Amino acid sequence: MKDLPDNPSLDHLRQQAKNLLAGLRDIDPAATLTTAQARLADQYGFPTWAALKTEVIRMRGRAEAAEASLAHAIAASYGLGDVVGEMRSVARADDMGRRWSLVTDRGRWAVRTMDTWWPIVDAETDVALQQAAAAAGVLLPAPVRSRAGRIVETIGGHRWRVYQGLRSGPPLLAPARSAVTRALGGVLATIHGLRLPVDRVSPWHGTRLATGSWPELAAVAAARQAGWAAALGAAVCTLTELDDICGNTGTPEPVLCHNTLGPASTRLAADGRLVVVGWEHAGGQPPSWELANALLDWAVVPGGSVNVAGARALLDGYRATAGTLPPLDLAAFRGAVTSLANYVFGQVDAALAAADDEERRYADRSVAHLLTHLPTRAVLDQLLDAATAAVRR
Repeated sequence: MKDLPDNPSLDHLRQQAKNLLAGLRDIDPAATLTTAQARLADQYGFPTWAALKTEVIRMRGRAEAAEASLAHAIAASYGLGDVVGEMRSVARADDMGRRWSLVTDRGRWAVRTMDTWWPIVDAETDVALQQAAAAAGVLLPAPVRSRAGRIVETIGGHRWRVYQGLRSGPPLLAPARSAVTRALGGVLATIHGLRLPVDRVSPWHGTRLATGSWPELAAVAAARQAGWAAALGAAVCTLTELDDICGNTGTPEPVLCHNTLGPASTRLAADGRLVVVGWEHAGGQPPSWELANALLDWAVVPGGSVNVAGARALLDGYRATAGTLPPLDLAAFRGAVTSLANYVFGQVDAALAAADDEERRYADRSVAHLLTHLPTRAVLDQLLDAATAAVRR
């Protein structure tokens, strides 16, 4: 389930609906804006477009303001200039920390806490990847070093990172239109073509981090009388079938890559170019794994059908840049389904451990949405059919 920002915009919401409509029309040319609005509301966990708009209006102006002393300390540490406004929160805390926006006389800066960051590679390594990708033509907000030359600084009891502000639209959504997925394919090929070495596959994609089985987890949820226990029970077969894809297949050689290059990590700049954010989880994956993961993230209606045109465009964009496609078979989805399993386990654990009513309500809604929007083996087969057709062209 997607989260609304702390200070959501109806204009951004309307833009997301229009972007989503373009992707839906790749599947069904008769799709309407009303259909796209309903799909968008569902992705945010609301039953209707009207309910989503009501929530956006309710949340307007509710972003938190940081202490002025903290904003000045960050600006001083990173040499950002003189603070000219409040440092405001951008979104609720995620798996790394919380994002904030800071404005100085030198411009706007994206700053974020890294208090719960679980790095796959160190900050210097992910910055090296960003710099190499930018030099190769990938558009991204430039990471900023502190006056002491460090990427991560501890200020006010929190660890921080800073990026230059880059004006862009709201996060993209799946299914994306073919022009966007073609551009994404080119970006992936560019990053893979750097061939930056890495010593291992990202554990998130290469290893099941939880030891329990899906039936065991479903039994725990039922015993706790979780509101989404029935949804988990119904999803056990799907999750088990996806697990079977992992098998004991060999692992191709990994390269250093973005590692989470889904729609949430992209925006559109004013000139229509893709902006890539969220490099903090950079790590190793075989190119075929990240490409297969991208097909799943970009060309599938959550819980629904496949945008075949979008999938083929993504592959065409990759091949146009790289000259060829890495081998794509069912085993190439191993990283994608492993990371999905780890995410589902993590979200279920968090929901079961929620300590207060507000967090429990949010976690319950998020988990129920996740469990009812899982991809299936049939979806993977459709993506492989698209890949086969793309190879033959």
